[in-house]
Amino acid sequence: MQESMIEIIVASKNAGKIAEFKEALRELPYKVSSLADLGSYPEAPEEGVTFAENACAKASFYARLTGKLCLADDSGLEVDYLQGAPGVYSARYAGEHAGDEDNNKKLLAHLIGVPDEKRQARFRCVLALAKPEQVLLTAEGTVDGVILSKPRGGKGFGYDPLFLVPEFGRTLAEMSSAEKNNISHRGRAIQALVKQLAALEHENRRYQ
Repeated sequence: MQESMIEIIVASKNAGKIAEFKEALRELPYKVSSLADLGSYPEAPEEGVTFAENACAKASFYARLTGKLCLADDSGLEVDYLQGAPGVYSARYAGEHAGDEDNNKKLLAHLIGVPDEKRQARFRCVLALAKPEQVLLTAEGTVDGVILSKPRGGKGFGYDPLFLVPEFGRTLAEMSSAEKNNISHRGRAIQALVKQLAALEHENRRYQ
């Protein structure tokens, strides 16, 4: 007998991100949908000071609006020399309507003269799964790297051209999508989420 599927709404309209979640959860009894499948919804407020706060707030916001399980993420770049900046402001580091090039230029300007050994950074992603009444679980993933003094590579987006992954000797913008997804902060957060969901599913079956 086929297991009944539980629907999870991913709080995103990004087709690539939706596909990544569908692939990751394909072995579990979850049907992955996006907000776009349900209609038009307002943007969730992002007022937290950590990625976890924003992910939990976003997941809860859309869970209450849709009445369904919702999965949300928040992610960004943390540079040690800048005390973790740009952090939760990564997407709008150079201003509310800034683009990738503007953000990269501001980051480089703040690191002028900083030696390579002090340019350590990481991308961090936090996922949160919530039902209307509460957040059920969170998962986190990171990838460590070094910020270069000039961009390299034409793939990816955001800070990818500046983010060198030392063990590969390449920036994220020099990797294929498959390579990047395999080591990315979001990919690792998804792997952690899948483990928690699988454990939860196993526990639920014990009491059925």
